[in-house]
Amino acid sequence: MILDFERPIKDFEERIAELRRLAGPSEELRGEISRLEEALDAARRRIYSNLSPYQRVQVARHPERPNFRAYRDALADDFYELSGDRFFGDDPAVRGGLARIGDHNVVLVGHDKGTDVNSRVKGNFGMAHPEGYRKVKRFYELAARFGLPVVVLVDTPGAFAGRGAEERGQAWAISADLMALARIPVPVISAIIGEGCSGGALAMCATDYVGMLENSYLSVIAPEACASIIFRDPGRAAEAAEALKLTAADMKGRGIVDEIIPEPLGGAHNDPASTIEAVGKSLNRVLDGLSDTDPETLREVRYERYRRIGAHASENGGVS
Repeated sequence: MILDFERPIKDFEERIAELRRLAGPSEELRGEISRLEEALDAARRRIYSNLSPYQRVQVARHPERPNFRAYRDALADDFYELSGDRFFGDDPAVRGGLARIGDHNVVLVGHDKGTDVNSRVKGNFGMAHPEGYRKVKRFYELAARFGLPVVVLVDTPGAFAGRGAEERGQAWAISADLMALARIPVPVISAIIGEGCSGGALAMCATDYVGMLENSYLSVIAPEACASIIFRDPGRAAEAAEALKLTAADMKGRGIVDEIIPEPLGGAHNDPASTIEAVGKSLNRVLDGLSDTDPETLREVRYERYRRIGAHASENGGVS
């Protein structure tokens, strides 16, 4: 899949591929290929160093971007999946279980958007139902019981808002997750690896440490939905994305996330392996730093952290 703003990059790649097919021993063609490769690199740097907020949203949604399954398979040893909410059923939009990441035994949880049409439909494209969030609460409680840190990978366009989800207590399930996060006596670390939208993300990223990939986003509402409500025109999604201040840089500047994890040039979908490696290094570093923190300190620092968000800045009178 090629995003609209990536078309100049794709054009260079196609021309280079065609010349390589024709080049043979021709010194002239090899020189032209070298010139085009330099132009390709320059175009990629120019485009990806000047992405608008809505373009970053598009990158975050790219279907080839590494998802929970890719991170699980690359980073987690001995993953043992646990299913069901012990109330209604299982929700494949959220997956989790016991795992080992680096030197740490953890509970690993994340949104699962799937990898093909069937798995994406089965997992509702990462939009969890109440049973998914009740399952998440089970994971938090399991981690607390056994003294295991929790690692959460966030990638959702939001909690599912269908009638059945509301009837089964979607808001209550999300609020119960938030309460569990406030009380949990073990380190909880989250990484926003793609989309982080609405309460569906909040239930899994109100944590001790939040990392965020460079081209991911975090917002109370999707830009298209915001534009439909505010402007009565979903076509103004780019304008809404600008106003929402949803990029990793915006979140870091407001103290909502702790770290921006760099992506390779061209986005995570162009080099999944190095992206996963960067996220893994971040998770292991934070796990090392928090593993010996006592439960009371964890809860106190966590409480103060979220009390500060949204408070009025004393120096300039603005809102942080």
